[in-house]
Amino acid sequence: MSYLIESVTVEIEAPAELVWGVLLDYPNYPQWNPYTLAVDTTLAVGSPIDLTLPKPDGSEGTWVSREYIRVVEPPRLLRYDTGDTFPGLLGTRDQVITPLGAGRCSYRTFETFTGKYAEAVFAAQGEYVKKGFDSVAHALRDRVHVVQLEPDGFPGG
Repeated sequence: MSYLIESVTVEIEAPAELVWGVLLDYPNYPQWNPYTLAVDTTLAVGSPIDLTLPKPDGSEGTWVSREYIRVVEPPRLLRYDTGDTFPGLLGTRDQVITPLGAGRCSYRTFETFTGKYAEAVFAAQGEYVKKGFDSVAHALRDRVHVVQLEPDGFPGG
């Protein structure tokens, strides 16, 4: 059985290519991303992606989730999963940008948990992940608007 956690879908008044660029501008994540505080990856398919996240229990500090890049389809889809990091559990995350017409697109992200421990992880972490995903969707939209106002593109980077 699989368990799905999906963010809100946000519409963004910007081309998909610009949103993709902001989404992959990992050095600037600390400036705008409230859920994924840092990312380390080459984006090569099969390579690791290390995601620094706040602790799920709300306590001080962070933890790093090592996952693996599976699909990179600019400017539409980024997919990574936990691979065999957690025996009995596979978490697959998709970040999807959908063009909506001239200069507009939408963004949503979702994670599917499968495996022996999927139900337990979903029950324990589902609300935390949902809040995080929703915060990223809204923050990405806001960040794209800031980037659009900068004469040289990406501020601070």
